[in-house]
Amino acid sequence: MKFIETRLKGAFIIDVEPMEDERGFFARSWCADEFIKHGLDPRLAQCSFSFNKKRGTLRGMHYQGAPHAETKVVRCTVGSIYDVIVDVRPDSDTFRQWISVELSAVNRRMIYVPVGFAHGFQSLVEDTEVFYMVSVPYHPEFSRSVRWNDPQFAIEWPHEDHRVISERDRDYPDFIL
Repeated sequence: MKFIETRLKGAFIIDVEPMEDERGFFARSWCADEFIKHGLDPRLAQCSFSFNKKRGTLRGMHYQGAPHAETKVVRCTVGSIYDVIVDVRPDSDTFRQWISVELSAVNRRMIYVPVGFAHGFQSLVEDTEVFYMVSVPYHPEFSRSVRWNDPQFAIEWPHEDHRVISERDRDYPDFIL
């Protein structure tokens, strides 16, 4: 596994390193020892996935508050997504900054989303699946979100003539500390 640090402290893009032969390849997608070696939280308490029927489906920007703050490792297993993380840690040098990365079944990239980051994505093709590995169980009462188009973050989403977004995700108020 290859860990690529992003400009947002604590956030990493993770590339698999396939071992290929005439049958295809084999690659590790999770290794607690590698996560520890890179100073990352290796806990894995829950795995989930989402299926996104339509191109332009936007989910996010979600995170969990303390004491159930979570880290996530996100991978697109079918199709392709424009994945975004936003630093919502008030004491961080990169507070309110965001990055994006394309995750796809073809590039097999993953992103490590540390505690204090909101996460979301937009599907780039139809019939897309996204797989999440999460450090703590989901606690709905600690669910937090920032609006996908909040001007404080100015996330540059791919243009889409018809975006599919839940009412909940669409109607979050502006971000306030």
